Amino acid sequence: MLIFLSFSSRFNWSELIPLQLWGRTLGLQTENSQFLLEGMPFRIFGGSMHYFRVPREYWEDRMLKMKACGLNTLTTYVPWNLHEQERGKFDFSRNLDLEAFLSLAAKNGLWVILRPGPYICSEWDLGGLPSWLLQDPEMQLRTTYKGFTEAVDAYFDHLMPIVVPLQARGPIIAVQVENEYGSYAKDPNYMTYVKMALLNRGIVELLMTSDNKNGLSFGLVEGALATVNFQKLEPGLLKYLDTVQRDQPKMVMEYWTGWFDNWGGPHYVFDADEMVNTVGSILKLGASINLYMFHGGTNFGFMNGALEADEYKSDVTSYDYDAVLTEAGDYTSKFFKLRQLFSMIIGQPLPLPPMIESKASYGAILLHQYISLWDVLPSLLQPIKSELPINMENLHLNDSSGQSYGYVLYETVIFGGGHLHSRDHVRDRAQVFVNTMYVGELDYNTVELSLPEGQGFRQLRLLVENRGRVNYGLALNEQRKGLIGDVFLNKTPLRNFKIYSLEMKPGFMKSLRHIAGWSAVPDYFVGPAFFRGRLWIEHQPQDTFLKLQGWEKGVVFVNGQNLGRYWKIGPQETLYLPGPWLWKGSNEIVIFEERTAGRIIQSVDIPYLGRTQYVD
Repeated sequence: MLIFLSFSSRFNWSELIPLQLWGRTLGLQTENSQFLLEGMPFRIFGGSMHYFRVPREYWEDRMLKMKACGLNTLTTYVPWNLHEQERGKFDFSRNLDLEAFLSLAAKNGLWVILRPGPYICSEWDLGGLPSWLLQDPEMQLRTTYKGFTEAVDAYFDHLMPIVVPLQARGPIIAVQVENEYGSYAKDPNYMTYVKMALLNRGIVELLMTSDNKNGLSFGLVEGALATVNFQKLEPGLLKYLDTVQRDQPKMVMEYWTGWFDNWGGPHYVFDADEMVNTVGSILKLGASINLYMFHGGTNFGFMNGALEADEYKSDVTSYDYDAVLTEAGDYTSKFFKLRQLFSMIIGQPLPLPPMIESKASYGAILLHQYISLWDVLPSLLQPIKSELPINMENLHLNDSSGQSYGYVLYETVIFGGGHLHSRDHVRDRAQVFVNTMYVGELDYNTVELSLPEGQGFRQLRLLVENRGRVNYGLALNEQRKGLIGDVFLNKTPLRNFKIYSLEMKPGFMKSLRHIAGWSAVPDYFVGPAFFRGRLWIEHQPQDTFLKLQGWEKGVVFVNGQNLGRYWKIGPQETLYLPGPWLWKGSNEIVIFEERTAGRIIQSVDIPYLGRTQYVD
């Protein structure tokens, strides 16, 4: 049940919107434990939404829903590993057009707190850091190690000219210095370095840091307002901020509205009434708040992160997060309960919530053709030859930036069978084949296999998947993928490899379309293989969800767009397919299936994210 709290004062911010304060001079300031915006008292009612997790065509819809909920501020991370996928090549176009995203926030009356990293955590591969940083065997991420700071400087040199003009003449009112550094804290000079990297490139707005309670005192930097992250409001938690900074406004930078999911676990949900009551309690204590997440979106492609506490656990494709809006941007009970709470505090009518987009169920889609991975290799992929196994990041590819995501196939020749041992050098999961016969898997838990005896020389093949780099904790420097060391057969290290990169970038997928060798799918077939079919749409395309019942593990591409991974172990059972990525008429669907393929997939109008479990 929602408990309404009495608030001593109403907040009318109708005049405090970006386009009416164009060219402001004072910005966001702190004074006597409160925020001032252009000299007027201000409370941050914020919500997180990441432009890189939401199709560009839907950015404005989600912003309008923020306003309708009663929020006045949008927060977003900036993912370095998307903006500089190859060292020295920067991309701020299409769905990565940060300037357009921030300008759209201003147009829709939202202030912005920008969180440019360089590290962002965010359940995102390597916390947003580019994998090519790990080519350096001595790399020390998130420190003042020269190889790291030189790369950050080059990145900020490109990022900040986009950001700086959107301060006084745009929506940005605060910029976060790094992210939850108190939980890492390997270099006492690092936060000062990041702060100065921002200031020296023209950042003039209020600086903030963001940490959970345990990391708070270790993540501070002089001149930045400390903020706190949590889900449960422990007694005295906000007062604890006073122990690290006196007479400053209190801000919850991340109030966790739900939680993220890992493959093999449940779909986590967080009780709506408990969430809204806690938000009310935070506001009653005079604090500002940012809802993480207001709208989670999707880890499209191979961009999901992972956890490594007791064991390695990779995150699912959906970033629904049980947030205020669903993965597809629909309202939840949390939205309407929060809208009720915020409207009571603001004391004026809120904009009407936009109409929701209807979802489509396009029915069964037949995957009528396939081509085995083994048939693709000679036509499309040129192997790298190496005596020793090479990890993914150090493969000589992509203008010497290495391979970041996807799969790597390692081939070598063996004579006879015996005992195969990985020495825990597989990152993260390898399917093992002798010629084309599947033998088994190697991963963190399984480090040895028996290879059958056979006549003459045979090919040993290890198809290794990068399931996602850890994005939080102290193990960031150890996130190299593929084979990171020797694999042994009968106690002898394997040598003389042919290494095939299977990053499955758009160019590869386009070439795959025209390759000879596609044939009708037989009654029973096991992968690894590519399967394709067509979805015909008569009218204006709508959002839908793809259900892959009968398929085991792999990746789905629609019109060349990588929707992300599926895996029968769950919890996630449907992949979100945005309507703007579909075309009226014929749509090509390609599935890379590692093992057991179905014949059809289903397009349904309701997502299924798995068996639920309430967050403790």
